[in-house]
Amino acid sequence: MNAATSVGRTADAKLARRSRRRLPAAWRSPLAVIGLTIAAAWFLAAILAPWIAPHDPLAQDLPRLTPPGEAAVLGTDALGRDVLSRLLHGAGVTIPLAGMLVLCAMVLGTLIGAVGGYVGGWVDEILGRLTDLFMAFPTVILAMVIAASLGPSLFNAVLAGIIVTWPIYARVTRSLVLGLRSQNYVIASRMLGYSSWRSLGTDILPNIMGPVLVLASLEIGTAILLLTGLSFLGLGAQPPTPEWGSMISGAMQNIDAWWLGVFPGLAILTIVMAFNFVGDSLRDVLDPLSSAERQGAGAAAPAVSSDDSAADPVTTRVDGTDDQEATR
Repeated sequence: MNAATSVGRTADAKLARRSRRRLPAAWRSPLAVIGLTIAAAWFLAAILAPWIAPHDPLAQDLPRLTPPGEAAVLGTDALGRDVLSRLLHGAGVTIPLAGMLVLCAMVLGTLIGAVGGYVGGWVDEILGRLTDLFMAFPTVILAMVIAASLGPSLFNAVLAGIIVTWPIYARVTRSLVLGLRSQNYVIASRMLGYSSWRSLGTDILPNIMGPVLVLASLEIGTAILLLTGLSFLGLGAQPPTPEWGSMISGAMQNIDAWWLGVFPGLAILTIVMAFNFVGDSLRDVLDPLSSAERQGAGAAAPAVSSDDSAADPVTTRVDGTDDQEATR
């Protein structure tokens, strides 16, 4: 009986080790686990908000400016609306729009950078100068100008975010394409009769998507900050839409009610940190070379062990002289 039990435990341990080996080490780090957990919790909150929210986010049937308590877990605002319900529904507004912003900017910037880097010549020159023109302006200020010109709304805020963020992807993609277009396998495909667009789509784009996806995952947090910032300034979501930035903007009119701004601010903080943690882990998975370089930099100067010192008859001293010269 004991032998069978020990064999079963050994088999379970082997299965556990194999499952850990299948999962990359980057996803097993504490930061990756924390980031994935927080991001998954907010995604579930955004999807299930209509069913788990205790009140209608637009209903004004509660006492006004009630602090957190039994009646309202996170308190109520100046119009008697439940803060928790608006926070949960706000996740369903902010997170999907930020994802849409990043996706559209990534597609647009990747196409422009890939075409400019692969074709070269006057096409690359025009697209490069256009990219430099957009990057010459501060991102937030340019987004404010575009959103104000188009009119305050969530759609215009997302559009402004796409316009000011696509140059980042274009610059990264162009540099990657310039490094790959002269590779032997790309030249060989062209000699076999592949067209320029087919070679770009089959030989180059699949090999640059790793760094581009890492950049996109890191930019989701920036997109959330940009959208909530525009809504805070009145250029994004308009009342009574439950959006985190507009909730903080409304809290400015009631400074004494601390819960009105603290809880939406914590929501923004947690989701941005979560996506940053996930982006770092995704970078280690999709770009193991950079991860190895970072780890190798820390171990570039290993300490000399005592055994090595004892085995070596001539030990170098700090001042550059050896022990034999010091004895003389």
